[in-house]
Amino acid sequence: MNQDFLHDSPKDACGVFGVWAPGEEVSKLTYYGLFSLQHRGQESAGIAVSTGQRISVYKDIGLVSQVFDETTLSSLTGHIAIGHCRYGSHGADEWHFAQPTLGATADDGTVALGMNGALTNRDEIKTLIAQRFGEIDSGEMAQGNTSDTALITTLLHGQGEASLDETAPEIFAALEGAFSIVMMSENTLYAARDRHAFRPLVLGRLANGWVVASEQAALATTGATFIREIAPGEMLAIDADGVRSTRFASSKLARCIFEYVYVARPDAAINGRSVYESRLEMGRQLAQENTAEADVVVPVPDSGTPAAIGYAEESGIPLGNGFVKNSYVGRTFIKPSQTLRQLGIRLKLNVQPSVVAGKSVIVVDDSIVRGNTQRQVVAMLRAAGAREVHVKISSPPVKWPCFYGIDFATRAELIATGAGLEEIRTSVGADSLAYISLEGTIAATQQDEQTLCTACFSGNYPTDVPQLTKDRK
Repeated sequence: MNQDFLHDSPKDACGVFGVWAPGEEVSKLTYYGLFSLQHRGQESAGIAVSTGQRISVYKDIGLVSQVFDETTLSSLTGHIAIGHCRYGSHGADEWHFAQPTLGATADDGTVALGMNGALTNRDEIKTLIAQRFGEIDSGEMAQGNTSDTALITTLLHGQGEASLDETAPEIFAALEGAFSIVMMSENTLYAARDRHAFRPLVLGRLANGWVVASEQAALATTGATFIREIAPGEMLAIDADGVRSTRFASSKLARCIFEYVYVARPDAAINGRSVYESRLEMGRQLAQENTAEADVVVPVPDSGTPAAIGYAEESGIPLGNGFVKNSYVGRTFIKPSQTLRQLGIRLKLNVQPSVVAGKSVIVVDDSIVRGNTQRQVVAMLRAAGAREVHVKISSPPVKWPCFYGIDFATRAELIATGAGLEEIRTSVGADSLAYISLEGTIAATQQDEQTLCTACFSGNYPTDVPQLTKDRK
């Protein structure tokens, strides 16, 4: 069943991973790296490997553990690998939209590519492809794949006999929007990050190789030591000669604030700031801004937990484990019956009546998108005997869609777009509702406001964007 059935949270961005490590089982390192990044994409997964002469790709619909097994991984041999776990709002359940993509280069080589993000100048990129290549009769686009990743892969073919090292910086400089990219030729691993650094991308060191990944958790899982973040507007090339850096664009920072709120794992750090500490501070700030009397603070696990801890610490109200999460509920291929659809989030969470019965409950969550999750959470707490339910949200109201790789609903579907605080409170059935301020959220990240993208909250987009409709990947 689709995750929409289980949770109303925004769909995460994608996860990317790459490794250059002669003598290592790079496909298995990539598997475990993707496992650590599974929270960033749950629609499909794929791995590409190179032996030095040939690149092979295996990808399919499903979670990382559903797509790969021991036999498949053992067949993917080589010294370079890249991996991708995907969530996309377009073609989510179609195999050919899975990544990595594969294409030819002008110097008779091959490029495999995985991307986290979304382009905002797709029309210009399509025009450039038409000017350079005319009719596309092979590769991803010929198979009906017009995703951002397929467009980039097509352009990376290059002109004349240009190498990938020559072509890639020029192409990346022409892209607008968000992209954290891992890619590979037969002998080189590449990583590139857009000039705004919307999405995270880090570099790590193995004893005999290098790793690039969306988050530091993937480095730790594969035994790599964190070296640094890949800079905005930077491309790295990693091969037998070491690591080479090229700057293809000057930086104009707009790091996604929602990575701190929800997307990244709590054990990640972005620009030196712990995501977990940021979420704790958001909870403390939420309590400072919205004082309330209650008997217990209950998080909506897992994304609401750090903020709930912070809220409890600041308010002095005890923290209670009011929900038990079923860790084994994920994406399956079994279509739910109508009865199960009506149960909704109850398949994922169960209330502990002993924690909430007869009590005034503060329930903390990271965000409200359409309101469906909060509506069910409130109903479950009341059914378990809660006397009052007060909803506290550790991010501001989400009023604007994201064009940079997170699949927020359209403006028409966002509950905060057309409804005020009291209307939202009534809609979700809570006794009270409060959000943290945007200023409080920014302060919790310890980042300069000018270096953050807050568009989903403020409507202030750091780049030109298409009309507020989504025909994203």
